[in-house]
Amino acid sequence: MDVATTKTPGGVFELGGDLPVHRLGYGAMQITGKGIWGEPKDRKEAVAVLRRAVELGVNFIDTADSYGPYVSEEIIREALHPYSEDLVIATKGGLVRTGPDQWIPVGRPAYLRQEVEMSLRRLGQERIDLYQLHRVDREVPFEDQIGELKKLRDEGKIRHIGLSEVDASQIEAASAITEIASVQNLFNLADRHHEAVLDHATEQGIAFIPWFPIATGELAKPGSVLEQAAKEHGSSPAQLALAWLLRRSPVVLPIPGTSSVAHLEENVAAADITLTDTEFDQLTALAS
Repeated sequence: MDVATTKTPGGVFELGGDLPVHRLGYGAMQITGKGIWGEPKDRKEAVAVLRRAVELGVNFIDTADSYGPYVSEEIIREALHPYSEDLVIATKGGLVRTGPDQWIPVGRPAYLRQEVEMSLRRLGQERIDLYQLHRVDREVPFEDQIGELKKLRDEGKIRHIGLSEVDASQIEAASAITEIASVQNLFNLADRHHEAVLDHATEQGIAFIPWFPIATGELAKPGSVLEQAAKEHGSSPAQLALAWLLRRSPVVLPIPGTSSVAHLEENVAAADITLTDTEFDQLTALAS
């Protein structure tokens, strides 16, 4: 299928039970500078990538206040505001940036509230569809962090609450306080140490958003374990890695990120690949 005609990449998942999103989304971390710090090398290209993603049917975009910091959210607004009714923008808070590649968890309730308010302003929204605790701050009681997000949801500033880099017990603890719509953990064909979390999310109907879905290009480079399999399938290694994720569970929402329109189009085309049971099992074993 011509990528330009793709309208529902990866099929549809109802996030939080009431937000239908196309399962193959876009992660907006890479539209920033080196080390996820500062402005991108080419801001016009970053804007073009976002607009092209929406043209291709992507209606789930994931970002965070720490990407830049703030730069990613600002570019999303520049590129896409006013937003279409079906566009779901998820953002995150709870990590402070002190320099390139530096990430410090801060989960104090007052800080989380401040960051929600600032994300609303930067994105130009009255309510954030999905707000995720970017990291659990082990210096702050977990129930205080989740409790503050629940208050913000009750105030109408957040629609759904998500978590990032948590285990199943933390999901259960958070769920005892408020409904949890998503979990975003590191997961890809080559790194499956969160397999138990994915299985838990599948059982509970919670969206599982794998970050680094193609291992930041490691699975796509020449000589990767997927190279030969991709040639046999008539696809690229990156496309095969994404197709495997979409096949792995119906709750998986991959968010491959890129700063290139060409790479974006290649990634979105992965939604057109249907793996047989045998092909899925072979890929699973290949990267074990």
